[in-house]
Amino acid sequence: MDTICYLLVVVVFTTQAYANYSQCLRGCSCVEDRHGRSLICMEESAFGAIPQNVPDDMTKIRIEKSHFTEIPRGAFLKTPGLENLWLNFNDITVINSKGLEGLGNLTELRLQGNKLRSVPWTAFEDTPALKILDLKHNQLDVLPEHALKFLPGLTYLDLSFNRLTVISKEVFQNWPLYQKLQSTEEREVTAFGPNVVLALHDNAWLCDCRLKGFVEFIRSLRPPIILMNSYLTCSGPDFRAGRYFHEVELQACMKPVVSSQSANISLPQGTNVTLRCLAMARPNPAVWWTYGLKIIRGFHESQERVDEDTIRSLLVIPSVHAADRGVYTCTAVNFIGNSSVNVLLDVQSPDGSHSSSLPGFPSAPRTGDENVYIDIRIAKQTVRGISIEWYAALEHPAETWFTIHFGRADADKKEMIYIGPGINSYSVSDLMPATKYEICVTLKNQASRPGQCIVFVTGSDITEMEQREKLIHIVVIVLAMVLAVPIGMYACTTDTKFACLEGIMKSWKNRRRERSSSEVERERQGTFDSLQAASDEDLVNKDSSEDRKVRRRSDDRLHKTKTDHSRLTAELY
Repeated sequence: MDTICYLLVVVVFTTQAYANYSQCLRGCSCVEDRHGRSLICMEESAFGAIPQNVPDDMTKIRIEKSHFTEIPRGAFLKTPGLENLWLNFNDITVINSKGLEGLGNLTELRLQGNKLRSVPWTAFEDTPALKILDLKHNQLDVLPEHALKFLPGLTYLDLSFNRLTVISKEVFQNWPLYQKLQSTEEREVTAFGPNVVLALHDNAWLCDCRLKGFVEFIRSLRPPIILMNSYLTCSGPDFRAGRYFHEVELQACMKPVVSSQSANISLPQGTNVTLRCLAMARPNPAVWWTYGLKIIRGFHESQERVDEDTIRSLLVIPSVHAADRGVYTCTAVNFIGNSSVNVLLDVQSPDGSHSSSLPGFPSAPRTGDENVYIDIRIAKQTVRGISIEWYAALEHPAETWFTIHFGRADADKKEMIYIGPGINSYSVSDLMPATKYEICVTLKNQASRPGQCIVFVTGSDITEMEQREKLIHIVVIVLAMVLAVPIGMYACTTDTKFACLEGIMKSWKNRRRERSSSEVERERQGTFDSLQAASDEDLVNKDSSEDRKVRRRSDDRLHKTKTDHSRLTAELY
């Protein structure tokens, strides 16, 4: 009888041991000690994702080198007793904000050697008992001000070997643990308590004014908060690279201030000139030169540092000539604001006379320029814009520039864009639907006048043409030009624009009336975008013979600039 009982006990224990062993995952090992059961998975690429069938009695899980990329929502809900979670050397890039849900007993989380660029810090609201957080060797570049808000009991935080550049001192001043340690009473209570270790070394610290508060915080640290490596090093800017935090003195940030020693420069043609400006700012600003005439040439631009807060920008213009005259602007920008200074360059002609007609400085036009005929046309229609081209018979085309006036037709003041010599096209984009615009081309600084403008109206966003060809209709009112417009657009001359528009509207209404009786009628939207390219053939061809005569007369005027340009013409393609 005793033998039978003994055998039964052996069978029970063997069965229980086998059951426990059978609950371990394939490719992993399960270990049990006085701290509880542990799941250890070290096999290369054992899982493509966090396994869902983890035994629910685990207190420690260690899964490494499995190369999964995400900690999904409720990944460890089935293991509420989990205390230690090691997921080092995987490819984790995303942690769901509820990825740590149900881990109220978790005290240690190690995510070393992953690819995290950011962490959902609110996820730690589900881990109030967390004491150790290891995030070293990731790609973190941002630490929000309230990152440590839900980590009140943390005693070890490792953010070393990441890509942190600038963080605020408020990150730690908002830390509940740090706030407690600031009171005298708490200091006395915690005087013999455990130290709090911070590892912040080997990051790309950018030691400019934005890091001033953090550097001061690091210098003020005293036990029980200690740094694992107290020699934090600057990675930038270049003149501070390699210096320790305790060696740099950072000042408050300031908006750029740009100045130039010479605001007006006059030189003879063929001379080399270097334009200079000084930009003082904290942090370092981005500095660049712009030229009002919009000419793209191979000018050499360089920068040199004067002191820690000042940069000198140099613009070298070799062998200046008449086309280089104008206003050059040096601009500096940082995150606080921007500043600029203008330098006026005048070029003397070989006969010793000075150039004139600089952008932004009205002057009298050359003899014969006042009545120069500008032929302007629409060359291309895009989804949200148009491109125009123009031609002008000029005596000095290499020295003559233009001004584009563009804006809503009813706007009192329009945007002005200076176009340099040799350029005869311009594109307008990001047009608003159902809006009337006007675009004019004038010589130099002349004001816009009849005969040099196009007025056009964009259709609404949703039209049959847009659904079919992803284009919007544009109704164009042409003022004194030969106009080429894309298919699906309408043109009316100035002389007949009102009758033309009335005819378009009448034709549209008739077409709407016809379509209303058809079974395949489609809902139309808007006034102008209801028009079809072929819906107005009678209107366009009504006086076709007369139009051809007008076009021939227009061609004659283009080849004979001294003829009268007052007649208005239009051509529809």
